[in-house]
Amino acid sequence: MNDTLLRSWWLLALRGALAILFGAAAMLWPAITLVTLAALFAAFALLAGAVWMFGAVRNRTTDERWWVVLLLGVFSVAAGAVAAVNPGLTALALILLVGANALVTGVLDIIVALRVRKHMRGEWLLVLSGIASVVFGAVVLLFPLGAGALALAWMIGVYAIVTGAMLVTLSLNVRSWWRLNAPRSSGPAGAA
Repeated sequence: MNDTLLRSWWLLALRGALAILFGAAAMLWPAITLVTLAALFAAFALLAGAVWMFGAVRNRTTDERWWVVLLLGVFSVAAGAVAAVNPGLTALALILLVGANALVTGVLDIIVALRVRKHMRGEWLLVLSGIASVVFGAVVLLFPLGAGALALAWMIGVYAIVTGAMLVTLSLNVRSWWRLNAPRSSGPAGAA
């Protein structure tokens, strides 16, 4: 798993950029319908999951724990597929889906960060992103009807932008570390 993240730092950057775009869309159009919000969430979850799955499969021969990153991607794709197949989910179902996705991906982000902490700088950003996801997911799951659709759009937007910014920052740290510490025979940074 260390090699997967260190060699493919761009996975973190892409996931962060997707989160920022999703968050910005939710905040720029906070009065969008829940169907549109579900479609935006589906697109984000499918793309972010596909990015993780691609990186895991690409590095499976060099990383014995590549399956953890694959699991993160599979869960994200599954959540996105549920939202894509039925974008007319009720408000409660959408809230629970977003909360569950945030909770599970947050826990997996923390696990990944703890596993790579000896091999890279700035892993605390992934821990912070994971903690923010867990807290957001827990709040949403504990109080699913505590906010209206407008407040939900803003909450999701702020959460996505903050965690996305942390992931992009982390990816830049990983890229710098990889370029300084990568074996000279492994090729250019970001290559697998």
